[in-house]
Amino acid sequence: MQKLNINSAQLFKLLFIFVFWGMWLAFPFLISVDNEGLRKYMIKMIPINLSLIPLFFINTEILINKVLTKKGIGYYVSALLIMMAIFLIAHVILKPILVEGSNRHSWDWFRTFLSILTVTAVSTGYGLINYFIKQENLKKEEFEERKKSEVSFLRSQISPHFIFNTLNSIVYLIRSKSPNAEDVTIKLSEIMQFMLYNSNENFIPLEKELKYLNNYIELQKIRFGEDIHIDYSQKGEPFGLVIEPMLIIPFVENAFKHGTGALIEPYIGIEIEILNKILKLKVKNKHEVNKETNGDKHGIGLVNVKRRLDLLYPKKHLLKIESNDEFYLVDLEITLTP
Repeated sequence: MQKLNINSAQLFKLLFIFVFWGMWLAFPFLISVDNEGLRKYMIKMIPINLSLIPLFFINTEILINKVLTKKGIGYYVSALLIMMAIFLIAHVILKPILVEGSNRHSWDWFRTFLSILTVTAVSTGYGLINYFIKQENLKKEEFEERKKSEVSFLRSQISPHFIFNTLNSIVYLIRSKSPNAEDVTIKLSEIMQFMLYNSNENFIPLEKELKYLNNYIELQKIRFGEDIHIDYSQKGEPFGLVIEPMLIIPFVENAFKHGTGALIEPYIGIEIEILNKILKLKVKNKHEVNKETNGDKHGIGLVNVKRRLDLLYPKKHLLKIESNDEFYLVDLEITLTP
């Protein structure tokens, strides 16, 4: 059996309609409890009071949604006045026929006009509130769709970039006839398996992301051997937390890109700490002062990951990147969710 899915806007509409029309129909009887003649008169007025329901929904569903939003306030006010006039004339003509004892005195006209004006005013307020709620929901949905599309696009740029660098590593090892070429290929297959089955997920377990990062670091250790001093440490338990996939690898990848080459005693340090749902990442690498250290050749990697952090962790992350005469430093903190 299909579950009934009612959001807050729909619940507001249902509650408002039931409460308003319940009060509208019940109020005349509440004020006529001690007056038998007035109570009988109010019973005869039920069809008249119910006839205002079409006015309510014509205004909210047609005039506001179709006329006001598409043709402007001038057309809306004109259509609303015409509708009120039609209902007023119809009530004044039909009321003496349907309700015995009613008359066509000016007071009767005024009471009828007052009822129509009240329902019109309430329906206008109700319709405008619903319209603004609907517009706000549409904006939120549009933003979420744009965010998903943008994140997907940013991931698609990061993944080929990483594969390109790793394949270069394998080519380097094969050309140098290194016995580590096979191990690197196996590591690459594990990494590509992760990218294939996890990179399209919105969030993945943190332990999977860290295993992916560990595979990447091990691959680089095999590639560079003793040429680079690599420190990697992890503190805290990652279990029970989730993270956007492939979020922290660009910072580490950037360190290997710019922390290798013609450097004296190249060094890369990577520290990860998980404490109280906060993931802390520190990446440190030596660099050449006279070379750009802002990421990839075109700045794609770090620019993309910064944008992903802004989209997916607004006000839940702190990123600090700085450079001194010797080291390039990244300090990232992300508040994760279970």
